[in-house]
Amino acid sequence: MKKNILLVCNAGMSTSLLVTKMQKAADKDDITVNIAATASPDLKNKLDEVKPDVMMLGPQVRYMEKKLAAEYDFPVKVINMRDYGLMNGENVLKDALATIDAAGK
Repeated sequence: MKKNILLVCNAGMSTSLLVTKMQKAADKDDITVNIAATASPDLKNKLDEVKPDVMMLGPQVRYMEKKLAAEYDFPVKVINMRDYGLMNGENVLKDALATIDAAGK
């Protein structure tokens, strides 16, 4: 079953690059996922479109984690700062998938 991952940051720019790297890692390992990115102001619009199994937050919007986790019935997690800074798509993908599995999605 295809998993939906939504990345959120301030402007949507850095996470767009991370989406590309995550998709490459998924393709390499034959993992079927839908990965999207959005800027925090556009989050509500993107949620209807993506219907995420997990929401991964850029470190710069970590302050949103508790509010979003309380608001939605899917896991919300902050991306590891080192993986985010290095744009390590493989590690972020593994973390997102592990978070979905832990939530039983």
